Amino acid sequence: MNFSLLLQSLISGLLMGGIYALLGVGFSLTWGVLRVINIAHASFGILAAYGAYWALTLLHVDPVLSLLPIVGLLFFMGMGIHKAIIQPITRAREIMVASMVLTFGLAIILENTMLVIWSPDPRVLTPSYAGRAILLGDIGIPMTHLVGFGLSLVGILLISLFLHKTHIGKAVQATWQEPEGAALVGIDLHRVSRIAFGLAISAAGAGGIAMAMMYAFDPAMHNLWLIFVFLVVIVGGVGSVFGTALAGLLIGIITGLCMAWVPYHWINAITFGILMIVLLIRPHGIFRTGV
Repeated sequence: MNFSLLLQSLISGLLMGGIYALLGVGFSLTWGVLRVINIAHASFGILAAYGAYWALTLLHVDPVLSLLPIVGLLFFMGMGIHKAIIQPITRAREIMVASMVLTFGLAIILENTMLVIWSPDPRVLTPSYAGRAILLGDIGIPMTHLVGFGLSLVGILLISLFLHKTHIGKAVQATWQEPEGAALVGIDLHRVSRIAFGLAISAAGAGGIAMAMMYAFDPAMHNLWLIFVFLVVIVGGVGSVFGTALAGLLIGIITGLCMAWVPYHWINAITFGILMIVLLIRPHGIFRTGV
């Protein structure tokens, strides 16, 4: 066994897994707190990636610097989308099914809008440090991958601090645990839900920018991203930030190792075989649920 190849694959998978974790945390939050399955979640990651790409191309702004305004815009966009199209379906008997159908349509609209505006050509973020790497013997770690992973860790940490250290974050937790009780003590469920949805969309945007620093993207790429987001959330436990983060790292490591020794077309089969096993053994995920 080539130890250098094993270690390179392990590191690459770990860095990729951190980004899966950030993308999954937002998706898990809307699913757990709002009972909304947002099929358009990864589309907002692609939209943010395009925002960072054009900020870099036209204005020469590093993706790390453009991330803050882009994520801020997505937060308010998410709140607006929740008020306009998500809140009206909260009375539906099957809100999960209704939300999947509704956000599937939103994903198609976003994808086709991006296709019309920016074409289907793949793009990649190439900041000034693209092409540089940290060398550890025979192991090379691209700087863009490290920066993307760092952004993901910071994003997950900030979301966790928000949920556990702020008044609104604790209101989000209360809404997840007992919505009727939260309403009885004066928590505005619609306001809290809008904030949670906006936070989830902004997390998707941050994850999209981080992913675009590692791999090429195009408007249709959200479909592949969404597959791994589903996988991470189900393995980690719906609504669990900690569980989703760990599951993202785990899935990333497994994917990275598979890429080294398994033909590419078998990777999805292996990862979804893992998903089936988890569902059979622990239907609620490996880790506990709850934010």
